[in-house]
Amino acid sequence: MKIRGCKDLVAVLLVAAFVIFPVASFAQKAAKPEIKQLQGPQNPRIGFIIHGGAGVIRKGSLTPEQEKAYRDKLTEVVTAGYKALQDGKSSLDAVEIAIRMMEDDPLFNAGKGAVFTTDGKNELDASIMNGKDLSAGAVAGLHHVKNPITLARAVMEKSPHVMMIGDGAEKFAKEQGIELVDEKYFFTQRRWDGLQRVKKEEEEKKKAGEKPAPPAKPSYAEMPTSQLPENRFGTVGAVALDRYGNIAAGTSTGGMTNKKYGRVGDAPIIGAGTYANNATCGVSGTGWGEYFIRLGVARDISSLMEYRAMPIQAATDLVIHTKLQNAGGDGGVIAMDKFGNMAISFNSEGMYRAYIDKDGKPVVEIYKN
Repeated sequence: MKIRGCKDLVAVLLVAAFVIFPVASFAQKAAKPEIKQLQGPQNPRIGFIIHGGAGVIRKGSLTPEQEKAYRDKLTEVVTAGYKALQDGKSSLDAVEIAIRMMEDDPLFNAGKGAVFTTDGKNELDASIMNGKDLSAGAVAGLHHVKNPITLARAVMEKSPHVMMIGDGAEKFAKEQGIELVDEKYFFTQRRWDGLQRVKKEEEEKKKAGEKPAPPAKPSYAEMPTSQLPENRFGTVGAVALDRYGNIAAGTSTGGMTNKKYGRVGDAPIIGAGTYANNATCGVSGTGWGEYFIRLGVARDISSLMEYRAMPIQAATDLVIHTKLQNAGGDGGVIAMDKFGNMAISFNSEGMYRAYIDKDGKPVVEIYKN
């Protein structure tokens, strides 16, 4: 266009002002969508959610006393983690505090309540991740570390590595002054009896000429409540958002009952059972670890949010109810985005879980409905 004088130039500039600036303003707003935060009474930026494992947990499978014990402990743990955030502690602190409490309680398949391997050992795994800088620490195949989540954090913060395993990890724990215990500390009669039941079932099938079946949910779905087996898929985890806007996630487990010696599941695998990124979300998973590893479940949820701008609940549901289920795996996740929005998704019979709601009150749930 040919500009012939000052009036024409002024007209062109005015048109540009009306066209370009509104478009730029719109683009800026589109890049930062307004999403409501879950706001607690003390600080609008904090959020906390935990799980105590997913698996065959139907109404009626727990006695009233057992159910009360789980509900009381989950309430205690989620309240402690949330209070840490209220007191100004970091999301990493809150995650470690909560997971240590569950590792110390034989109700859960982590730490003290770990299940047994096929050769009668307890092998512990854990991981933790900092969404602020994507640093992470993980440990696997432990036999003497009282609180694996604390060692995982030490690997993240006090070593140049992401993962340590077995004897090497326990040597590092000793160097860092982390508490080690005798193997008998992890023995619980409930978990030992669970191993014996599974072994007896396998032996009976072997005598009958049947191939041992993997621990899958289809056969469980048809069982009466009174005959449900020991929960093989137990894990504990936590996700926190602190007042500084930092997300952290952590997971700890004793693995799968009757697992082969040296087997490692998804709990210590960053991107499978644990993931945290301030730009998207934090995730902790529980379930059939082999499938979580193959699908990269935790990282996949973050990627769906990052690349497809999916809301956190939609992303978790797609991965758990479509991708994981179609692959033949079961389990669930807890997750939280950078705004404090939480998501819980699982395709198993139940999942122990608890969170602090927008009014600052603990909410505890166990069953599917």
